[in-house]
Amino acid sequence: MESGAKGSRDQALPDSQRFPVMRDLLFRWATPLTAGLFLVSTISGVALFFGWQSGLFHEMHEVLSMVLLAPVAVHLWRNWKPVLGYFRRAAMPLALAGSLAAGGFFAAEALNGPGRSGNPAMAMVKAVQSAPLSAVAPVLGLEEAALIARLEAAGITGASGSDTLSSLAASRGEAPMAMLAKAVTAP
Repeated sequence: MESGAKGSRDQALPDSQRFPVMRDLLFRWATPLTAGLFLVSTISGVALFFGWQSGLFHEMHEVLSMVLLAPVAVHLWRNWKPVLGYFRRAAMPLALAGSLAAGGFFAAEALNGPGRSGNPAMAMVKAVQSAPLSAVAPVLGLEEAALIARLEAAGITGASGSDTLSSLAASRGEAPMAMLAKAVTAP
């Protein structure tokens, strides 16, 4: 019977007392990991902003910023009551609203305008897809007739020098990127 009583007593204990290793891992390390990963995210973000070693910092910034979410979530969970206290003053809602508005501004700029944002390689790909085949051929190191022959070998018939890869793709229900691959790939 004593083991049954002990089991029921353990069930009445909060998880943090029944699982001290979990408590130690989650509560003791959440804030230091948040601070450390925030520091890495800050350094890599500044490096990306100024264009320093983008190849070195890009993946680091993306992956470790996602990893940062886990200790931040535990930190918020652990300190939920103090966090709610911030909402009693106007500073927290105003700061969050301002942050979301700033993010929305950059997102709208990227979606609606030819701003500084976006991958330059993708901008080049879109330009090639929208250019007439007569202009694309020299970029690929081909004569116009050779590019049209390459497309015909890939099953794209009836193309002319005034057609674009995007228009050819749309008329056949294909993705423009697939059409570009056919133009670039030798038969």
